[in-house]
Amino acid sequence: MSTNEMLFRENKVLGTPLSAISFGGASLSGEGGGYGFGAISESEAEKLILSAWDHGINLFDTAPIYGFGLSEERMGRYLPKEAIVVNKGGVDWHPNKRVNMSNDPKIIEKMFYESLRRLNRDYIDIYMIHWPDFKIDIRLPLEVLIKAKEKGHIKSIGLCNTNLNDLAIAQEMISVDFLQSELNVFNTQSFESLELEWKKRFSMSWGTFDKGILTGRVTEERKFPSEDCRSWAPWWNKKTILLKILKTKKLKMILDEENISLVSFCLSFNLHYIGVSTCLVGFKNQFDLGEITLALQSLPSKTKIEEVLKRWE
Repeated sequence: MSTNEMLFRENKVLGTPLSAISFGGASLSGEGGGYGFGAISESEAEKLILSAWDHGINLFDTAPIYGFGLSEERMGRYLPKEAIVVNKGGVDWHPNKRVNMSNDPKIIEKMFYESLRRLNRDYIDIYMIHWPDFKIDIRLPLEVLIKAKEKGHIKSIGLCNTNLNDLAIAQEMISVDFLQSELNVFNTQSFESLELEWKKRFSMSWGTFDKGILTGRVTEERKFPSEDCRSWAPWWNKKTILLKILKTKKLKMILDEENISLVSFCLSFNLHYIGVSTCLVGFKNQFDLGEITLALQSLPSKTKIEEVLKRWE
C-alpha cells in the first residue's frame, strides 16, 4: 500500500495529517525486558520501522518501559526525523528493574529528558502522562511538561489511560488535544467513560487486537518465550485468556460467513464503529505489516459491524 492509499486523519494541532494506523513500539523491545512481546533482532527492528514508514505510517508510539528504553533507542537510530513520535512518562523502574509507577514531577522530568536522549531528537511531538496516579495531583507533573513545551522540547501534551477527573483538572492548565486508551471488541470501558471527549480530540487506541488474541493466532496451546511479557505478566490470566480465545473463535466463524477477516473487523470496529483517530498496532514482522495494510482496503461498514456484534452476543 502506498502512502496515498493509507487512511489519514486531519490534525490541526500538529499541522499534518496523521496515519489512521500507528506503530506500537512495544513490538521492538522484547529482549530488553519490561513491557515487550518477544525478541527481535537489531536488523529486523530497523527493517520493520523503515517498512512501516514506507507503507505510509507516520505516527510512532513508544514509552520508556518498552524494553527499559530499548524501543526508544531503536526508534532513535532508525526512525526518519519527519515521523511523528508519541511518548509517555510515569512508568519508571528501579536499578533492579522492578517497575515503579509514579507521576512525581521529579520522576516525570527525569524520564522525559532521558527519553529525549534515547530518541535522539530535539523535541517530542506528543508527550503523555502514561497512567493516572491517585497519589500525585496531576497538575504537578503537568507543570514540568509545560516548562518543557515552553523550551520547545514538546509540541503537544496529552493524557493516556486517563479519567474525567484528571482530564478536567488538566484542562485548567493546558489544551488536552490528544487522548490514548485501550479499545477493542472485548474492552470498550475506557472509551465509554469518556465517550464525548474522544470525539473532541485526536484519539488513539491501543490494544486493538488485545495482545494478539483477536488475530486468532493466540491458541490454548501457544507458549510464549521469556522475552514476551505474556509469559509472566499477572494480567495475562489463563482463565480469562481461554474465555477470550473461545469467544474469538466464535467471532471468526461469523466473520468467515460474511467473508470478513478478523483483522479488518477489529480495525473497523475502532476506526469506524467507535470512531477513533488512530489505532496503535504492534507489528512484529513484515507479515503483520502486510496483513494490516491489506485489511485497510476492505474495512466493513459500521452497519455490518453492528450486525455481526448482534450475532456474536
